[in-house]
Amino acid sequence: MRQRLVIVYNEPQASRYSSTNEEKAVLGVMDAVNAVHEALLELGHEVTLLPLVPPLAEARKKLEALKTDAVFNLFEGFCGEPETEVLVPVTLTKVGIPYTGCHANILKLALDKAGVKKILKEAGIPTPDFQVISPKTLDAFKLSFPCIVKPRAEDASHGITADSLVKDFAALEKQVGVITEKYHSGALVEHFLSGREFNATVMGNKECVVLPVSEIVYLLAPEIPRILTFEAKWEPGSIYFKGTAVDCPAKVAESEREEIANTAMTAFKLVVGRGYARMDMRMDENGKLNIIEVNPNPDISPGTGAARQSAAAGMSYAEFIGRLLSLALERDKNDVNNSPHVRSGQGVITANTKKYARI
Repeated sequence: MRQRLVIVYNEPQASRYSSTNEEKAVLGVMDAVNAVHEALLELGHEVTLLPLVPPLAEARKKLEALKTDAVFNLFEGFCGEPETEVLVPVTLTKVGIPYTGCHANILKLALDKAGVKKILKEAGIPTPDFQVISPKTLDAFKLSFPCIVKPRAEDASHGITADSLVKDFAALEKQVGVITEKYHSGALVEHFLSGREFNATVMGNKECVVLPVSEIVYLLAPEIPRILTFEAKWEPGSIYFKGTAVDCPAKVAESEREEIANTAMTAFKLVVGRGYARMDMRMDENGKLNIIEVNPNPDISPGTGAARQSAAAGMSYAEFIGRLLSLALERDKNDVNNSPHVRSGQGVITANTKKYARI
């Protein structure tokens, strides 16, 4: 059925990233906007674009004034203010307009990577040991090396470089200082897992599916840390970009595929519950699978993980975008304030080959 739709997104603005090569990730939202716009037109919908810029109050007024059947939400927050990502779902929930993706409480939770990891650990889902460290609390460090040092509340691999993998206290101290000064949110320090790395997109409301699993394959020289850096995603001329490939579907045994898919589904049901999200996973040196990050509303630009996995499941890009829209329209209005967590064992759907085939 033809719908009146609005694509809402953050218009790229000068930010704290302007003086670094990380500005490319900020501009990347337009790749998704253009692709989603084309897909929705292909599906026969009436589509308009609404770019949002600060101040927050003015952006909120524009959302409150919308006359539309639904919003396709590509808003990632204002530059340098990741906490503003919740603006769209909070406002649209208030005025009763359906929107794609996850609820505000999920987006807010995901900004605290340490908080998400705590929830996973409490539910018995393996995730690397971690601490939140600042230069003032380095004396409390108690993990074993090697470790990876990340910003606590950033996405798109902001702040992840070859120096993020630290093998001694001097390197840890230096990198914690760098991250704390630049991102002002403390550094998330995790025990580094050296095994294979996977990710899988989960999508759905009451009924959920896991898309075919991807593996991040590192083709780097032995001395280069095998981590998914900012360069690996955004710098085509870099060693990391050239030395990082993706296999989708991942080349794994059926038992491994089921374990990866079930782990992704369990984490989705626990932390996210509704919408779509990408689960990033890595094995330790003994082959034990761990969740390393939960990413609600991940990048859905063509060529990214979610789009690649939907294609592997047999969907065209337009069909994938149409499915995300359908999830928004089918959502029960009384469901928007449900708890973000489904406790371990409640409503978890086993992912299998038939689940892939359904979509």
